[in-house]
Amino acid sequence: MAERTKASVTADAPVEAVTEAPLGDLGRRLAARRVQLGLTRRQVAARAGMAVTYVGYVEEHPGAVPGTSALTKLAAALETTVSELTGGAVDLPPGTGRAGPAPEFTRLRPGECRTLLALHGVGRLAVPTASGPVIVPVNYSVVDGAIVFRTARGATPSLADGCQVAFEVDRIDDAFSQGWSVLVRGPARAVTDPQEQRRLTERAYSTPWAGGSRSLWVRIDPFSVTGRRITV
Repeated sequence: MAERTKASVTADAPVEAVTEAPLGDLGRRLAARRVQLGLTRRQVAARAGMAVTYVGYVEEHPGAVPGTSALTKLAAALETTVSELTGGAVDLPPGTGRAGPAPEFTRLRPGECRTLLALHGVGRLAVPTASGPVIVPVNYSVVDGAIVFRTARGATPSLADGCQVAFEVDRIDDAFSQGWSVLVRGPARAVTDPQEQRRLTERAYSTPWAGGSRSLWVRIDPFSVTGRRITV
């Protein structure tokens, strides 16, 4: 582990930049939510009234056990709940909460849609099959404006090759009864050129969680990108 200047790791510790990667479950959730909101550790610390060192400590150390007060402050700073932040709702189905008191529905601009696509790595692919459309989750990346993912030959996602497909990503926030979704439609094709395959391998930021041999690259070139958001 890289050496860094010693500092207190209490909520009242002096400000100090921390750059190590998150390790524990709580740390990963905290860091993921922070990145999702586009916040730095310093901004989260300011929102929560904590030192940057403390936020860094919680993100980096698997054994970090913040008290109820600290968790509540962090959850509020990250616009979520303690249950979401600690993984208490990880197995609960999304969307079961009540609608907000005054929900507002807006359509996302193309630029917003592309930004949201580029910030995520798991989406839902809808492909045609002999028995009807099938929707499967895939790990994806955005390279040169195209949706790309790696799969195994013969697997359901590989059926996208040569077809018009739909691809969707979303974020549902049950704590605030709000969220967004982005829908991409366009032709999909298998990438067979070795040079393009190498380029995708070098530039992709998401890898298949399913593991195993998944050497087939598939590319979706969007002809339609739309999105919507619900806020309260």
